[in-house]
Amino acid sequence: MSQKQANIINAAMAPEPEVKDPLLPEWLYTFRIQAAIVGILSFVLYINTSKNEYALDDTIVIVKNEYVYEGFAGIWDILSKDAFDSYYKQFNSSNQLSGGRYRPLSIVTFAIEQQFFGAIPKDKMDSFKTHPNGINPGFSYDMKAPFERRFIEHMHIRHFFNVIWFTLCVITLLYFLRYIVFKHNHILALLAAILFVIHPIHTEVVANVKSRDEIMSLLFICLTFILAFKYQEHKKMWMLVCGMISYFLAFLAKEYAITLIALLPLSFFLFNRFSVWDSIKASLPFMGVMVVYIFMRLQIVAPMSENSDSDILNNPYAKVADANEKLATQIATTLNYLKLLIFPDHLSADYSYNTIPYKTFSNPLVWLSLLIHGTLIGMVFSFFGRLFGSAPKAGEPAKKWSMETVRIMCFAITFYLLNLFIICNIFFNIGGTMGERLIFHSSVGFCIAVAYLLYKGTAMIKPAMTGKAILAVAMVALIGLCGFKTITRNMDWKSDETLFNHDIVEAPNSVLVNANVASSLINKAESEKNLVIKRDELHRGLEYYNKAVTIHNTFVSGYMNRFVAYLKLEEPDSAKMNLDKVHLYYPNYPKLEEIYYNLGVCYYMRKQIPQAIQQWQTSLKLKPNYIIAQQSINTAVQAMNAQQRGEEVKVK
Repeated sequence: MSQKQANIINAAMAPEPEVKDPLLPEWLYTFRIQAAIVGILSFVLYINTSKNEYALDDTIVIVKNEYVYEGFAGIWDILSKDAFDSYYKQFNSSNQLSGGRYRPLSIVTFAIEQQFFGAIPKDKMDSFKTHPNGINPGFSYDMKAPFERRFIEHMHIRHFFNVIWFTLCVITLLYFLRYIVFKHNHILALLAAILFVIHPIHTEVVANVKSRDEIMSLLFICLTFILAFKYQEHKKMWMLVCGMISYFLAFLAKEYAITLIALLPLSFFLFNRFSVWDSIKASLPFMGVMVVYIFMRLQIVAPMSENSDSDILNNPYAKVADANEKLATQIATTLNYLKLLIFPDHLSADYSYNTIPYKTFSNPLVWLSLLIHGTLIGMVFSFFGRLFGSAPKAGEPAKKWSMETVRIMCFAITFYLLNLFIICNIFFNIGGTMGERLIFHSSVGFCIAVAYLLYKGTAMIKPAMTGKAILAVAMVALIGLCGFKTITRNMDWKSDETLFNHDIVEAPNSVLVNANVASSLINKAESEKNLVIKRDELHRGLEYYNKAVTIHNTFVSGYMNRFVAYLKLEEPDSAKMNLDKVHLYYPNYPKLEEIYYNLGVCYYMRKQIPQAIQQWQTSLKLKPNYIIAQQSINTAVQAMNAQQRGEEVKVK
């Protein structure tokens, strides 16, 4: 291509000067005012989460994470181990999820917070290991051990910090949109940022403290884009270094940063008008950061423990009939994300087995999903065709508006699809069917596209004032409706009890939701003084556990918690049946010998001495040097002999 042709193309694709509507006040275009708008909006919509307790995965990542308790002293362990390492150790296990979970950045912030709250040194930590019976096993989220009760005192502050992080994230997103995507029209950047802030599907990310990893990931991805473009504009080395550091932090937050391998050169090509080769060259330093991260991850994340991939709760497709059924289900499930982005209703914190039934290629939803996502992919290729064949003929006016649409929609759809590909299970096993928090990054592309189409669509309405009025009414209506949904959904996240009681309506066939509702009822019964109400709550809890183990017949936590419930109901025979199931399916369950010992005590207190001896003998098989079990057997044998002689047995 000659230099003259190149100049023609560059002129045709040159960025428009910033468009300012004379009907809008000048101050509305300033970053400071726009940042205040999205910041205040995010704060107002989510500040009610600061009243919430810990819920869902907060327990695994924070409440039962000994490295977090240690404060600064635990940071090295957090950086050098799998995100769930502390939790796995408590269950005598190792990595249960494909690829592991190396996301230390947000957990480091939890440890830093704990340092100021009051760190707990390891040698003084009354942990799960030293208080095995202080916490109900499995998916029971009650806080009984002393260190856990202290930990709860600070949960509201952590929720408040999550709101602050989200506010920082959306302000950074706004700057990214203004500086790169909508450089010529800052009102469009504001609209897209507002749509992102108000979307109710983001409630899980903010209301669940554990999901700070999602927030920090997007925050540092946006910063990486900004600093990379700043370096290209100003050629100051510190900007490049800061951009590379930001990219590394994005990786440490969560794996979504891998999408920048394609998105960063694409953005240089679309918005800086670089050639393909120049776009790749500008991205090479960041690819080096990716290589360093991948090397670190491979060194740190342990391989999956044996048989983990066969557990339906770690691999939602473990029970599919064949590969075709698995693929069909994955394709159909991917459509659910788009449905929730368009109609964010019937939200749930859990979509695990068996919330979404398996599908085959005879199901129309599979083909609808293929049609929609195939169309989106086809549009991206069509956009590239337009970009590479866009040189106007001599004297032909440049079609700036259409090229603007091509650039923005190409970026928006690609941003959406690349982040979707990471979480759709087709290419990577994410250890779950789907999750609302997982669409957090993809929703950026969705909001860019919706904002652009809404703005351009209303701009075509004549007279212009009517179009602007319709746009204003539409945005006010969306803010009102989505804001109401967001605030009320935040209230569902008040606690495990409120969350699961809501979600059981939306996901009645989920193993985990049924188990979690059951656990909340059993925990609630613990503090109930009215014996009639207490027994009723225990029986209601058992009904949900019965459903959970019916759906998933090797659900160890379900059997263990049924054991706890029957023990509280003083029905040791039923308790034993469930404990034997735990022993069968999970022989290395932590402190199993102590649990059998306590079951023996229950029998002994009921003067069922032979049954008590049987449980203590099981304890000795599990732990041959378990002295207290042997002593109890000796005492029980003496009591049984006395019972046979007709003497009265005094139970102590």
